[in-house]
Amino acid sequence: MLFNSFEFIFVFLPVTLLLYSLCVRSGRLELGLAVLVFASLFFYGFWNPAYLLLILFSIFFNYFLGKWISSLAGSAARAAMIAGVAANLALLGYFKYANFFVDNINLVFGAGWQLEKIFLPLAISFFTFQQISYLVDVWEGKAREYNLLHYSLFVCFFPQLIAGPIVHHSEMLPQFMRRGVLPSWVKNIAIGLSIFSIGLFKKTVIADSLSAYVGPVYDQPNAAGQLDFFIAWGSTLAYTFQLYFDFSGYSDMAIGCARMFGIVLPLNFFSPYKSRSIVEFWRRWHITLSRFLRDYLYIALGGNRKGKYRRYANLFLTMLLGGLWHGAGWQFVIWGGLHGAYLTVAHGWRAHQMPKLPGGVSFGLTFVAVLIAWVFFRAENFGQAQAVLFALFGATDVH
Repeated sequence: MLFNSFEFIFVFLPVTLLLYSLCVRSGRLELGLAVLVFASLFFYGFWNPAYLLLILFSIFFNYFLGKWISSLAGSAARAAMIAGVAANLALLGYFKYANFFVDNINLVFGAGWQLEKIFLPLAISFFTFQQISYLVDVWEGKAREYNLLHYSLFVCFFPQLIAGPIVHHSEMLPQFMRRGVLPSWVKNIAIGLSIFSIGLFKKTVIADSLSAYVGPVYDQPNAAGQLDFFIAWGSTLAYTFQLYFDFSGYSDMAIGCARMFGIVLPLNFFSPYKSRSIVEFWRRWHITLSRFLRDYLYIALGGNRKGKYRRYANLFLTMLLGGLWHGAGWQFVIWGGLHGAYLTVAHGWRAHQMPKLPGGVSFGLTFVAVLIAWVFFRAENFGQAQAVLFALFGATDVH
């Protein structure tokens, strides 16, 4: 079920909001939370009911593991946390990357391994990362959950289940626990509907309209050899803005939906294409993912605590893995590697106190760098990306 579908807007959302409001206003908060959990599971299973078993297994596994970690101390707690993180990553790796790795092993070594096509469960990357952050927070003493219903809601709350924002346990669950979670329900619904409507406009009017200019180039690999300068730039610019309005629009709809229930989700996009450096871009683009990568990967690798060269290596590896998180394909690895290189250069420039570029120049360089990386993100393969880049920089005839 999509946020922009008629079933969601005219049936699922109003019915769920009505039932939840009635429960909370009658003093039955736990019943209201149960309504949200069951509604969220229905929302998730609407696409493919079979994958309900996967998310339920993930919820039960991580909830009881979190309780166990909180009962341990020292190296035992750390070992349990590492085992839990590894188990979550193994599950994600099987569904998202098994086919990718087998195909590459066959290509490199000429092996004849066969693996049935594994279909990617909806939102597995998001609810896996969210639960990994919970396990780490429990180990660090920042979070603890004694109620399975509450934990289930933290994982599967439908506004942020499919595409984020990625939230911490400590920033969402306390909001539900407030007895006066709907003290100003008219205000919350008005604000939520406004944000949801803006997101819906971004997605259905702007992003979907731009897709008509992207498909003729990027959906047809054979068309890459027929590109000229203007078609390449037109299509790539269209994709650059289509992706932003599509993803930020979906995030706005998620934030708007949550606000109708009295829940404030963190901002996920903040005008990223206005950035004057790649560092600023990542403070504005997919903010909650950037936060997760920083807190649970970059810092875990050592951050900037082990010297500048190790810092740059950690930064590059973080972005490389962040690229792979987006999809099982070398084009995503290249995209992540490019951003890792961009960030390394940017931080090195600052560390060596190089002269600050004029605002217009830094804005232009940042935008073009991001656009070049999007070519690999969108292309079906390296050959197509290469052809588009050649055309972008005039390596074909200009008609």
